[in-house]
This record gives sequence, C-alpha cells and structure tokens, in this order.
Amino acid sequence: MTTAIASRSRYIPWLFVAGFAIVVAVNATMITFAVGSFSGLYTPKPRERGLHYNGVVAEQKSRDALGWRIDATWRAESNRLEVTVFDAAGQSLGGARAFAELVRPAEKRKPVGVTLATAGDGKFAGYVDLPMRGNWDLDIVVERDGNRYAQTRRMFLK
Repeated sequence: MTTAIASRSRYIPWLFVAGFAIVVAVNATMITFAVGSFSGLYTPKPRERGLHYNGVVAEQKSRDALGWRIDATWRAESNRLEVTVFDAAGQSLGGARAFAELVRPAEKRKPVGVTLATAGDGKFAGYVDLPMRGNWDLDIVVERDGNRYAQTRRMFLK
C-alpha cells in the first residue's frame, strides 16, 4: 500500500516545477512586449537636449517673466480649437501670432498641426479633424514683438 501512495504522489514535485515554468514563461513574454513597445525616450536625441538644459531653463524664466496666460477650448461638435491669449494685466494680447500642434502623449505618432487664424484681439481659432479621440498634448506657441511664449497643455478631446 505504501508503494501505491508513493507512486501516486511522485508527480506532486513536478506540479511545482510546471507551475514555476508557466510563471517564468508569462513573465518573459510580458518583458518582451514591454521592452519592444516603448523605448522610454521622448526625444530622438536626449543627450543633446540634456546638454542644452540650462538654455531651456533660461527660456522658461523669460517666458514666466512675460506673465502671459493662454486659455484653450475644444469644441467637439465643430472640431474647433479656440485659443485666447492674455497679457500680465489680464487684457487680451493683440498683435500676436499663434501656432499649435496636437501630440498624443502615449503614442509615437506625427503631431497634428492646427492652423490658427486670428479671430479677434488675442483670440485664435482653427479646425482640425482628429484621427482619434482621447488625451492629447496641445503645444501652443505665441509670438509678439520678438517675445516667444510656449506652453503645453493636456486636454481630453472628445
């Protein structure tokens, strides 16, 4: 009788080995997908960007010194992007030019350019057909009298 029990329980250690083999195989598959799907780099040349970091900080300080403010609104029913720019006193910023791009934050996809036309004093508007709805980073650049103000805003576009 002891030989019958011993022969039946011989496979139990192999169940542990098979269980661990399944876990290792699933982990190896997940690691392969994770490493192959996203490189972790946001810019094509991160070293060069890092070397010029002090220039980026100086640009941000000069931008903040301007005190400009940007309000952006997305009108889903008409696919219209409306941008309003204010100066440090809260007045509409007239005589400016604005440029905008929409970038998907989680995908490597070409930015979608938005042609912004002047729609009044400090107001701009443009139409864009989005390839898909969801989270987008709106990169806005406003220029006036040699001053440049850039801002990125995360928006959920329906």
